[in-house]
Amino acid sequence: MNWSEQRVLVTGATGFIGTQLVRRIVDAGADVWAGVYPGDTPERASALPAQVNRVPLDVRDALSVRAAVDQCRPNVVLHLAAAGVAEPGVDASVALDVNAGGAVRLLQALSNVDLRRVVLVGTCYEYGARETTDGLDPFNAYAASKAAAWAFGRMFWRAYGLPTVTVRPFQVYGPGQPANTLVPAAIRAALTGADLRMTPGEQRRDFVYVDDIAEGIVAAARAPAIDGESIDLGTGVASSVKHVVSRIWELTGSRGAMLAGSLDYRAGETMNLVADTDRTARLTGWRARTSLDDGLRRTIDEFSRVYAG
Repeated sequence: MNWSEQRVLVTGATGFIGTQLVRRIVDAGADVWAGVYPGDTPERASALPAQVNRVPLDVRDALSVRAAVDQCRPNVVLHLAAAGVAEPGVDASVALDVNAGGAVRLLQALSNVDLRRVVLVGTCYEYGARETTDGLDPFNAYAASKAAAWAFGRMFWRAYGLPTVTVRPFQVYGPGQPANTLVPAAIRAALTGADLRMTPGEQRRDFVYVDDIAEGIVAAARAPAIDGESIDLGTGVASSVKHVVSRIWELTGSRGAMLAGSLDYRAGETMNLVADTDRTARLTGWRARTSLDDGLRRTIDEFSRVYAG
């Protein structure tokens, strides 16, 4: 794919992953249209590169979605807009409306558009207890709504030939991540010398750096002959939560305490999630390149500048 010939609509463009992705495809020469939620803060939209076209887009409103698609006339759509990414307790009706309903409204608006690819961004938590099930087994409303979005994406491909692909990022981290998520919270505590309350930390997760995720989404957008597929985006290496927090403590020289076990696991907690990277590489040629220590160092450096400023 020659990105300089592509008109790309990115929903959720001002989010944690969305901003990195927009910068990546702008640098590649694409004509990028950022779907900006009307209720978003002006600061978030203004942080996008100057050459990006901004278009109002509320995935809860079919007319808003249709208007954005008509204005952009995209060749490629990268759908990241979602509710509950950093909110495990998101209300089920909100998750259903925004994540599943939003995907349906977008797919309907794209049904008569000449497209090269639609990439739906899901979550590894759709798998749930993957060690005990062969299919999807979401344990919270966010993951369930993303599984529903995947099902509709696959249906639109099978029934109408819409070139959809779903990617499932694993435990993404990096600069710009919401402060209430694990890695930023741990880094903030480490840099300020505060204690960190946490679960026992035995959950094993596939931690993947945000720049690698942006590259993985790009790879899913351009790979040939993968319409209808679902692809894992991770490193293929699982690390315990406790190990990751310990590395943050070591890399920062923190004097605070890791209070492992001071919080209970969430109901239905999945204890082991790791990406099938060999299959992803076969389908797209992509593999994550950033080691855990390198990614943590980059993230710590960025947060250090924020706290120093």
